Formats: sequence, structure tokens, C-alpha cells
Amino acid sequence: MKLTFLGTSAGKPTKERNVSALGFELDQDNKWYLFDCGEATQHQLLHSHLSVAKLDTIFITHLHGDHYYGLPGLISSKKLDTCFKPLSIYGPVGIRKFLECSVGTSEEKLGFKLDIVEFKSGDEFKFDKFSLKVLPLVHSIDSFAFYIKEDDITNKINEEKLRALGAEPSKLYGELKRGNSIVFDGKTLEPKEFMHEPTIGRKIIIAGDNSQPDILGEYLRDLDLLVHECTYTQEVYDNLAVKVLHTTAKELGLAAEQMQVKHLIANHINPRFNKSSHMDIDVVYNEIKSNYKGELFIANDFDVYHLNRDSLVKV
Repeated sequence: MKLTFLGTSAGKPTKERNVSALGFELDQDNKWYLFDCGEATQHQLLHSHLSVAKLDTIFITHLHGDHYYGLPGLISSKKLDTCFKPLSIYGPVGIRKFLECSVGTSEEKLGFKLDIVEFKSGDEFKFDKFSLKVLPLVHSIDSFAFYIKEDDITNKINEEKLRALGAEPSKLYGELKRGNSIVFDGKTLEPKEFMHEPTIGRKIIIAGDNSQPDILGEYLRDLDLLVHECTYTQEVYDNLAVKVLHTTAKELGLAAEQMQVKHLIANHINPRFNKSSHMDIDVVYNEIKSNYKGELFIANDFDVYHLNRDSLVKV
């Protein structure tokens, strides 16, 4: 799996960070998926390896502008780039009205099929190589996380064992993969004898804005990767004149540690944590790390991560 962060700022763009957007790719796939689409996401894409022509589906976590105001521009540019492949957009109730209004008012003739799906908490969807479940979060409006379960690989054949019998690659291999017995050299070969053990699919959560990371409960247990907002440190949050429903670094670290999350990427960083401030991003990292023993990264714009079977690697 590959994750490309296109925007990592909370609320508004800064000189260092744009607002929320995340590209998601699966191994040996010819398409990719976008999670959130804040303002100017199409500009960010120009500086990445991702192509709008191969964009298949967009998922919106919630209807705050920094997470979806980039949709009209991206959709319009897709047409101008003569990318006429159908596009699906999944979002909370209200996303259809927004898109119909913005596209309709400008009298756009898209030239491609735009499929809009409004979801609710608990909905489950199946895609080519993974399943996705919508989980509720705690925020000032309805906000959601996406629990993604990669499909298990159950049809990987043990070619070495077959070659040892003299059976070279042929259509017989396909029969075994489909679960059918075959006859080779006068012997009946059963599928279970020549298949590798299943490769269990990885599990990740990509979360929207959320003030209580532990609301994700058992979905966090032994999770391969959690991508979650971390807008404030605890000290900054405690001193806010007006409290807002966002996660602190301390709360995120505690929740991830309690459920033994294997890898954690924090994003949605408040603009006050920047290179020119006395509070740089290390303050956020250190607070999470003091409560969480797993592998931790703070995402910056254009960071690319590979989630392997046993590790998370920043490219």
C-alpha cells in the first residue's frame, strides 16, 4: 500500500501545508483513491506522481470546507484534461446537493459519468481489492472514519512444489487456483496440497476530524495503520479560550497505545506548529511518542509512505 499526503494542515492552508487530502494506492493496481479533497488539491496533484486520469474514487470524511472545497475545481479540470473515465464520490448526506449546485450553477458539461453516493455510519462497501466500512467520529458536525480491509490472498500457488513433480506452468495451475483437482502424470493432485497459506490483508483506518480517538474502539486493536488528525498538543488545547472538537497529541498517543496500533501517521496539524514558531512539529511528535510505543510519523505535504507487510516506510 502507498499513501501520498497532499494536504496536512488543520482548517486553513499555510506556507508549509495545504488543507486535507490523501492519495491511496494498492499494490499492482492501475488506479488510485483520494480521501478528502480540500481547496487546491488539484494544484497539489501537479507536484505529485498521482494522475487525475487514474483517479477512481473520492471519499469525503465530513462537510467542513477544508476537507471538500477542492472538489469542483478537480472535477472541472478532469474534463479539461480529457479524462473521461467515470468518477465516484462517496460522502456524507449533503455532498450530492453541494456538487449538483456547484457543477450545475457553472453549467459544466462534464463529459464523464459522476456517481455520487451518500453514506451513513455503519455502511459497508466492496471495491476491487478491499472492503470499506464507515465509522462514526465525534466532531462539531457528522464526521467519519474509513476502516479499510485489504482482501486476503487465498489463491497463491506453490509453483516450486509443482515443478518438483515435473508440472510446469500451464492451464492446470489455473484449475488448482480455482479449487479444482487435476490429474498429472496419472496422479490426482488436490488444490489444498499445492496452495500457499492465505496472505491476510492489511487493515488501516483513515479518519476525519475527531475529538475522541478511542471512539474507534476495537477497530483500533492490532491495526496495521491509523491515519488520524492531531490538531493540538494538550497544553495548547487546555489553554484555548473556546474549546473545539479536535484530538490532542496526548489523547492520540494514549488511544493508539492502548489498542496496540502498529503504525500511526498524524496529520491535520494546527498552523501554529510551524518552522518559524517556537512550537515546531517536534512538540507534537514528542507528546504522542511519550504515550505511544509503536512506529510514529507526522505527515508533511507530499510525504509518501509504503505500508509493507511488517513495516511502514517513508520514501
